[in-house]
Amino acid sequence: MNQRWSYKRRGRCQPAGVCLVWLLLSITGKVLAADVESLRLWAAPDHARLVFDLSGAGNATLFELESPNRLVIDLDDSQLETDINTLPLEGSAISSIRSGVRNGKDLRIVLDLDREVSPRHFMLAPNDQYGHRFVVDLEYPGEAPVENPIDPIEALVREQEIEAQRARAEAAVSGTPSTPSDEMVNREAQPHPRRDIIIAVDPGHGGEDPGAIGPKGTREKDIVLQISQRLAAQINAAPGFRAVMIRDGDYYIGLRQRTQLARDQKADFFVSIHADAFTSPRPNGSSVYALSQRGATSETAQWLADSENRADLIGGVDGSLSLRDKDHVLRGVLLDLTMTATLNDSLSIGGQVLDQLGRVNRLHKSRVEQAGFMVLKSPDIPSLLIEAGFISNPEEERRLKTDQHQENIATAVFNGLLAHFESNPPPTSLLAWQRDNQRRPDGNEYRIETGDTLSAIAARHGVPLSRLKQANNLNGDVIRVGQVLRIPRS
Repeated sequence: MNQRWSYKRRGRCQPAGVCLVWLLLSITGKVLAADVESLRLWAAPDHARLVFDLSGAGNATLFELESPNRLVIDLDDSQLETDINTLPLEGSAISSIRSGVRNGKDLRIVLDLDREVSPRHFMLAPNDQYGHRFVVDLEYPGEAPVENPIDPIEALVREQEIEAQRARAEAAVSGTPSTPSDEMVNREAQPHPRRDIIIAVDPGHGGEDPGAIGPKGTREKDIVLQISQRLAAQINAAPGFRAVMIRDGDYYIGLRQRTQLARDQKADFFVSIHADAFTSPRPNGSSVYALSQRGATSETAQWLADSENRADLIGGVDGSLSLRDKDHVLRGVLLDLTMTATLNDSLSIGGQVLDQLGRVNRLHKSRVEQAGFMVLKSPDIPSLLIEAGFISNPEEERRLKTDQHQENIATAVFNGLLAHFESNPPPTSLLAWQRDNQRRPDGNEYRIETGDTLSAIAARHGVPLSRLKQANNLNGDVIRVGQVLRIPRS
């Protein structure tokens, strides 16, 4: 059968009946020719993704060569219908790319590599946005998935803080406070780490997932990256804060991987930036979303959550939320307790962000909405999704492209976060140290000094050690110089 059939972009077979023909040929082991219509490349810090847009379902094989490092991709019975020399290689492991004909009818693509890679590849079926695709991921062993990853010492401090929070949760579940060890109560106060508060900034979409597209062709993925970069710059400029960009370029990251990256970087807060869209051009204004454990609070919120969560179908990602770091025996109870506390924090912070957004833009909703966004489902990191505005509204699309409006949105989001953390700083943070050292302890408080131990402080004030720990939520915490303890009355 020499006739070649093509598939339209939205995955519909032309002419009628071709899908059935393709299925029958696949069963018999014969595959219709699939020409390469275009190539797309996205470079991330720890990997690059090369996508072949095919005219139909095809066969491909892949193998590596050394000295020098090369990756060879063979596509059966295929022709190249695009100019590979226009492919932007900057930031990727590919130093050059070339093509040739093999066996008179097959296509060979050779990638010259400038570093070690671990390749994987797969075919993707058509969806609402793309036709048949062959995807090659070049993963870089040992490379961090984010720029400027968390310092190991800072990570250790955060891990101790997280473990203390989990100990308090377990004590609350069991109803019995933990018994302090002699080592813990007699350990001298440690220097205050004065660590940065880590904010994970997540620009939505990216790479082959452009997000919503405005009437003038503005892509959501570009706008939200620009706003996120402005937000990260403001966070990094503030003493005691540090931003971690989940995506700092035009590449795709799975929804579940975004939250996992935030957790790997020990983030105190996760904020995902998006631009809204609707079937009508009339809606406008900013929105703030937190997670809903029982579904969305409005039909619009549910529709939007469904459309955002479908992004993983575009990128060919699957999986589920990992709870492997949770206690296996008390997983269900602890998860419920943790999620409730996390959601309460998210709603509280969301209210402050919404108030700030209302000062620079019209609000689409006057309260924090709740929906089942996948990126909000980390059980132990308070999270918000910000819809900066409706890119489907012509006037708002124009404003979202301006530097000043993007800066105003970023400033509003940061001011909301700052207001929360100034009032509720994590105990080992610089903001907590500043708060404790800027106030004079009253008659029921004591500022920890060098050489102090928990047992000595309890004895000095004539209070049971267990009551002192309970009054200050000290389940397993290390006490810090400069920390202010509340002394319970006898």
